[in-house]
Amino acid sequence: MSRLGDLIRTERLRSKLTPKQVARKCGVAESYIIAVEAGTRIIADDQARRILRTIGVQDQTEADFSLEDIAATVDLAQVSPQMAAPQKSKPALTRPDAAPAEEKSEGVTGSVWLDALTSVLKNVPVMNAVMKPVDHRLVPIQNGKIEGANPGKVFYFLAPDDSMRGFRIHAGDVALMVPAQSPVDGAVMLVEHNNHRFLRKVKKLDAVTILLQSYDREYDAQTVHLSECAFLGRAVKVEYSL
Repeated sequence: MSRLGDLIRTERLRSKLTPKQVARKCGVAESYIIAVEAGTRIIADDQARRILRTIGVQDQTEADFSLEDIAATVDLAQVSPQMAAPQKSKPALTRPDAAPAEEKSEGVTGSVWLDALTSVLKNVPVMNAVMKPVDHRLVPIQNGKIEGANPGKVFYFLAPDDSMRGFRIHAGDVALMVPAQSPVDGAVMLVEHNNHRFLRKVKKLDAVTILLQSYDREYDAQTVHLSECAFLGRAVKVEYSL
């Protein structure tokens, strides 16, 4: 059982609630709650906080549930079949008259689980316009890549305004960026120009000139020489909150 799963079960029992009652209050299946408590289900930190609030725990913050805690809620043998089964530790030698030692849970420690989990999930930062992390998203890794890119090179960019809403990107939306240091014709890219960073749709005019397109209340475009700007990434998907 994970630290988080143990906490949920302990507080649920303290509140005299059954897994079914908690599941109904949280809008999930009873099997989901049972799996989280048993440490066989991946759970995001916002869902963990929702469950804890449901059972009466109010003082948990986002910092209380890191990627390591999420890692400790999942059976990695199910998530990643390539993982080898953990070896059982040898029993410690005790004197014949000694009291029996408390049986320890079999399996790997949280830090080892975290190392293994990083092969299937990546904690991707959300960067603001000055490239400071303001949030994060847990993103699956497929075949060692995220959207075909090195997981360590991808990031989310938080749209600071509505200058791209004509291209369906509004203020507060986050765009998943993959590495790109040269212009990609027709792509939405993160551009640095005149010491500012912003999302723009790129159109190549010739070998040295591009058009940076935006669309707030009306369409706008700026012709820029390649030497005047830098490209920090290409947007491959956009997420928004309802």
